[in-house]
Amino acid sequence: MLDTSIPLGPILSRASERHAARARDSALERREERAEDARRIVAGLTTGGPLELLLALQGWAIDAGQRQILFLDALRKRGDDFLAHEAAGAPPVLVYDYELVLDGATLPRPCNYVLLRILPPQGIEIDDAKRPYVIIDPRAGHGAGIGGFKPDSQVGVALKSGQPVYFVAFRPVPEPGQTIAAVTDAEAAFVHRVRERHPESPKPVVVGNCQGGWAAAILAATHPELTGPIVLSGAPMAYWSGTLGQDPMRYGGGLAGGALPSLVLADLGGGRFDGAHLIKNFESLSPGRTWFRKYFDLYANVDTDEQRFLDFERWWGGIHLMNGEEMRWIVENLFVGNRLATGEAELEPGRRIDLRAIRAPIVVFASKGDNITPPPQALNWIVDAYTDESEIEIRGQRIVYTVHEEVGHLGIFVSASVATREHTEIASILETIEALPPGLYELIIEDVIGEGDAKRFRVSFARRTIADVAALDDGRRDERAFAAVARASEALAELYESTARPLVQSMVTEPLAAAGRALHPLRTQRSSLSSRNPWLAWLPESAERVREARRPSAPDNPFLLAERAWADAVEAGFDRWRDAREAATELSFFALWANPLAAWYATPRMRERVRTPVASLRELPEVQAALARIGSGGFPEALVRMLVLIAATRADGVRRSRLERSFSILTTHEPFASMDTAARARLIHEQSLIVRFAPDRAFESLPALLATKPERARALADVAWVVGEESEMEEATRVRLAELRTLLETD
Repeated sequence: MLDTSIPLGPILSRASERHAARARDSALERREERAEDARRIVAGLTTGGPLELLLALQGWAIDAGQRQILFLDALRKRGDDFLAHEAAGAPPVLVYDYELVLDGATLPRPCNYVLLRILPPQGIEIDDAKRPYVIIDPRAGHGAGIGGFKPDSQVGVALKSGQPVYFVAFRPVPEPGQTIAAVTDAEAAFVHRVRERHPESPKPVVVGNCQGGWAAAILAATHPELTGPIVLSGAPMAYWSGTLGQDPMRYGGGLAGGALPSLVLADLGGGRFDGAHLIKNFESLSPGRTWFRKYFDLYANVDTDEQRFLDFERWWGGIHLMNGEEMRWIVENLFVGNRLATGEAELEPGRRIDLRAIRAPIVVFASKGDNITPPPQALNWIVDAYTDESEIEIRGQRIVYTVHEEVGHLGIFVSASVATREHTEIASILETIEALPPGLYELIIEDVIGEGDAKRFRVSFARRTIADVAALDDGRRDERAFAAVARASEALAELYESTARPLVQSMVTEPLAAAGRALHPLRTQRSSLSSRNPWLAWLPESAERVREARRPSAPDNPFLLAERAWADAVEAGFDRWRDAREAATELSFFALWANPLAAWYATPRMRERVRTPVASLRELPEVQAALARIGSGGFPEALVRMLVLIAATRADGVRRSRLERSFSILTTHEPFASMDTAARARLIHEQSLIVRFAPDRAFESLPALLATKPERARALADVAWVVGEESEMEEATRVRLAELRTLLETD
């Protein structure tokens, strides 16, 4: 029987304790910082005599006045960039040149998505026979380009390795009647076109950033034979998941009315949802940073940081629209309904999305420092979709995840350190991941030696269980409160549709909707501080004169130190307000939606996926078909089975070096070189099932597959080469290798 109770008391207690502990730790940390600032300022004020202090004040005053002029001029340039970017149709903010390959507006189901080919910069040669990359950028209010916003990015990593790179971007305004299903079909057409352009290469890697991640997962689930490996970077897949005491974004829908606000805002926008509303939500997650600190940092370092500020703001302020029906699908199936992870979502009537249907290897990249997509949201779909890790193996899937300790959400896509380490290593293993036995793995990346671009890493794939993934969350009974929100959201949406919606839609004209968008604060703060403002006509010339007469303060000027200490205090004040707001939001949410009445109300939405009992997995047709062939086959079956038997001995998983040698054997040596990718995958899948469910028989039947002594000698030699130096082997691996030699009667 389904347990419908929600432990309200423990939830509120644990959340309160964590909020209080974070506030205490933050206060202690900032107290030490403030004390150090005070010591430095006092030292500066008391060093030297009154004349030196007066000169320091004068120098700071001149510097501060000049920086104010340059700061205002940078904001004016931002406003001009914003207007020019909109007038140009908000093109992608890629740092690379590109060419249009396929326009989604020309497809049978038109949409505003486009496929671009990234042109390599001078000095980089592209090999069209290598596996192409298709990067799907997030469409979450902002424009396209964040995945190639800097040279140190996903695009840059792929280009440096000589691989063709394609970019899925989008225009600011959706096509009439555009739906999420039309977008998925367009993305499928894009991948088809890439495969046509590279017929000799393996299937493309599809990288999905944030919202583009669940789009990539839907694409791979609805077109399972189309893509190569997919990478889900910071992609929210299980929206109800999160950790108590943090992850505030998941509570917004429950306190705002579920899907109702998005329906109303889309109707007020003439059928289009303004992405500015989503951007404003993102900004509110870190008000100290987005509302104050980024502007103070520009003011404080305006001589060096202006261009970096303008480049980022061009993307951040490139606001895009969605059709109302697109936004409704997203809210009802993802944000509030959470149907994707549980297999209940339908792309459109009759097209159910089952993530278990994905056949391509899946790499999930999450970070503990990501407050938009925390690790539970990125990974709990695995817990929801599968009975246990055995089902992943039975279905022939390879799911690899890695969790960064601290990088933020945007840093996953554009951070130089992440590009150097995680993206580079992921790009490397994507070439060989299809040789990995099916299963669930954690990608372990360890620094070994070197600095900067010369740093080298040790990479391995550690076998993991569903319980290991679940342990990244702090329990999931709190998610039952979200089921009540989902049911209430459906009721409110139906009530609105049958009462007020026709009236609202009849009152909104396109000019009125356009005026409402133009007056959004995110747009007015940019357009009002632009060259169109006659009150700023004096600014460009004044800024030029200031640059010519620039007199920066000395870095140790006590008044400059005081200015920066003041900024730290202001940012801390914003953060304390944010923390108090988040605590109040979380406690209010659970008080409203986790009480006994709400738990009863949620019961119809708390359906659990029917799971195959673990004990019955052996009886599944895929397993029985594999076991029926345990004594059938020849050299290919025997060698793959031996490699799987060896891999099963390693407690810490599979090293990348061993995987690369295994991949080399299985792709460049006959008879494997003549196989296509699908045939190799089926062979590895079948032998993995045999080893998983009948390890003793799998071992004992090897002599029947290797009838001649030369075949046995060759198989053992290949296995020994893949395994590598004996000094690197675990004891269990050495024992298994010795058993294989004894079994096959070869020294």
